[in-house]
Amino acid sequence: MTATSSQSRKLPGVDQEGSSTQRFLQIAFIWHIIVSIAALVGLVYLWTSNVEFPVWQRVVASVIAVILGVASGFASPLIRSRDHRGRVLSLGVNYFGFLLLLLSSMHLFGIFTGIDALANTFGRGVPFIGFLVSGYLINGFGERAEKYPARQRLLRQIGNVIMGLSLIGFLFAIGLLQGVIAILVQVNTPRNIALALGVLLFGAFAWFMWRGNVAKAMHESSDDLEMLNGYLFLSPNLLGFLFFFAGPLLLSLYVSFTNADGFGNQEWVGLANYGEIFNLDFARLASPDQAANEVLDITVYDELWRFSIFGSSFVIGAQDKLFWIALRNTLVFVLSAVPFSVIPALFLANVLNSGIPGMRFFRAVYFIPSVAAVVGVALIWQWLYNSTVGWINYFIMTVVEGINSITTAGLLTDPQIGWLSDTNVALFAVVIIAAWQWLGFNTILYLAGLQNIPKSLYEAASIDGANAWNQFWRITVPLLGPTTFFVVSTTTIQAMQVFDQVFVLTRPPGGPGTSTTTMVLYLYSQGFRNFRQGYASSIAWVLFILILGLTLVQFQRQRAAEAA
Repeated sequence: MTATSSQSRKLPGVDQEGSSTQRFLQIAFIWHIIVSIAALVGLVYLWTSNVEFPVWQRVVASVIAVILGVASGFASPLIRSRDHRGRVLSLGVNYFGFLLLLLSSMHLFGIFTGIDALANTFGRGVPFIGFLVSGYLINGFGERAEKYPARQRLLRQIGNVIMGLSLIGFLFAIGLLQGVIAILVQVNTPRNIALALGVLLFGAFAWFMWRGNVAKAMHESSDDLEMLNGYLFLSPNLLGFLFFFAGPLLLSLYVSFTNADGFGNQEWVGLANYGEIFNLDFARLASPDQAANEVLDITVYDELWRFSIFGSSFVIGAQDKLFWIALRNTLVFVLSAVPFSVIPALFLANVLNSGIPGMRFFRAVYFIPSVAAVVGVALIWQWLYNSTVGWINYFIMTVVEGINSITTAGLLTDPQIGWLSDTNVALFAVVIIAAWQWLGFNTILYLAGLQNIPKSLYEAASIDGANAWNQFWRITVPLLGPTTFFVVSTTTIQAMQVFDQVFVLTRPPGGPGTSTTTMVLYLYSQGFRNFRQGYASSIAWVLFILILGLTLVQFQRQRAAEAA
C-alpha cells in the first residue's frame, strides 16, 4: 500500500515532465517553420535588395540560407511525427546557427578586438589566479577530511569563498567586466538586438533538443546517441576545415577569375588571368643571334628561351616571363632538394636502426633541424654563407691552403663562392638548407618503416647466403615502398611550396636577379606587393594542379610497383 501510494505521488511529476517535453517539441516544430521562412526571406533579400554585396558574399550567404532553410523544413514534420531524424536535423540547424550568429556578433560587437586588448591587462590578474589555485587546494583538502564532517564543510566553504572572490577580482583586474558592459551597451539597434536574440534562441533550442527527455520522446536509440556524440566531437575540426580551409580555397578559386586588388575592387574577367599565365608565342629565327623584337611583339611578349634544333633556331616569348622563370626554379629546386633529403635519409635510418650504442641520442640530434624555426635556421645559414666572414668559405679556404702547402705546387685556387650573391649558386644554397632541414623528419619516417619489417626475413636471407647489400636491395627497399611513397610525396609537396628559406635568405627576396624566385614567392609578390590578388590566386591554382598531378603520378607508380 505504501509503495503504491508512493508511486501515485510520483506520477503527477512524471506526467508534468512529459507534458512539458511535448509542449517544447510543439514549440520546436513552430520554431523550425519560422527558421525556414526567415531563410527564404533572407535569400530573397540578398538578391533583390539595393545593398551592395560582393558576389562571393552573396553566394556564401545564399548557400548557408539554403542549407538552414531546407534542413529546418525537413525537421519540422519529423519533429511533429516524433521521428528521431528530426532531432538530428534540429540539433544540426540550431548548433550551426548558434555558432554562425555568435561569431558574427563577436565580430560586430568588437569582441575579437577586446580579446586582443585583454593580452595587455592579463598580467594584472595573475595574482588573483594564485588565490584561485589556493582556494582550489583548500577545497581539495576539505574533500579529504571525510572523517571530520564539520571540518570538511568549513574547508569547502572557505575554498569556495576564496575561489569566488579571486574570480571576481581577476575579472575586475583584467577589465573583462567593463568589456562586457561595453558590449551590452552596443545592443541598442534593431540589427544588434536581433542578432543577440538569435544567438540566445538558437543556443536555447540546441540545448533543449540535446536533453535526455527530448531524446526519449523522439524515440532516440543508443546508436543514434553515439552518432550524435561522435559528430559533436568532430564538429570543431569539421567546422574549422569548412571555414578556414575549404571556404578560403573555394573563395580563392572565385577570386582567380577576377581582377581583385585587395582593396575591395574586383571585376569578373573570366579566364583572362590564366590566359596571361599561359600566353606564349613561338617564332622561328633567321639566325641564332637574331633580335627577338624582330619576330616577337615585344609590347606583349618577353623573350623566354631560344634554342636550335635540326639546323633551325627558334625563340619562345611569354607574356608573363617571371612565371615561367619561377616555375623552372621551383622544378629545379624539387629535383635537387627531394633526392638530397630522401636518399640520405634512407641510409641514415638504416644506421640509426642498428644496435650501435648511443643511437637514441643521434636520433634526437638528427631530428632537431626539423623542429627548429625556419627563420632562425635561415638567419644562421645566411651568416655561414657570408662570402667574407662565413665559416663555409673559411673552411674551403683552409682546405685549399692546406692542400697547396702539402703539394707546394699551388694546384688549387680558393673559389671564393658567393653563395647568396652568385646567380649560378644561390638556388643550390637554398637546396642545401632545405635538404638539411628535411633530412631528420624523413629519417624518422624511414626508421618507423624499418622497425615494422620482420627480423625473420633478414635471418632467412642471411641463412641463404645474402650479404648486407643484397638484403638491403632485396628486402629493405621493396618493403619500404609505402614509406618511400609517403616520404617522396610529402617532401615533393613541401618543396613545391618553398617560400620561407628564400624569403629570409635572399635580398631582395628571389635574388640575385630572379635566380631564386619560386612559385610561392612569385605568388606572394603578385598578391601582396603588386596587389594583383586575382592573378595571384590563379597562380596558386596552377601550382595546386601541378602538385596534384605530381602526387597522382607518384601514386600510380606506387600502385604499379605493388601490383608487380
